[in-house]
Amino acid sequence: MKSRKTIFGLIILFIIGSFAVSDAKLLQADKIIVQKSKRIMTLFRKGRILKQYKVALGKQPVGKKIFAGDKRTPEGSYFIDSRKADSKYYLALHISYPNHVDLENSGKLGLNPGGDIMIHGLPDGYEDVEEFHRITDWTDGCIAVTNKEMEEIWQLVPDGIPIDIVP
Repeated sequence: MKSRKTIFGLIILFIIGSFAVSDAKLLQADKIIVQKSKRIMTLFRKGRILKQYKVALGKQPVGKKIFAGDKRTPEGSYFIDSRKADSKYYLALHISYPNHVDLENSGKLGLNPGGDIMIHGLPDGYEDVEEFHRITDWTDGCIAVTNKEMEEIWQLVPDGIPIDIVP
């Protein structure tokens, strides 16, 4: 009798687990929009808001990123092209900056457009700061969230989805 209950219990757990896995895939975002002026990053799924996060940006948040070291968060259309679990910040999703427009604009000025723009959590050693990190823009051009939020974003955002960063 006990073995029947055990087998029945395992079957129920398997069925529940199967639904949980398929729900997780259904809940993945298919687009990201970052509104710099509002400090809001929105994840979308099929045109509907899936999640929103308050973010910190580059130390010079107004205007387009022009060159490496200008401390600006880029503006334009990009995509998530890779992820880095061993970043010096807590998890990181790499944004495909610079795009062809950025390369053209910086090239006209003879400047290096920079790179390594990411969505990431807090730096090592600052985990306890949590939402207080948003009091001021502090990154070198990245988009920062809390570590807890970054864990959620890591699960919700697959590689290859578009991200639009707007003023």
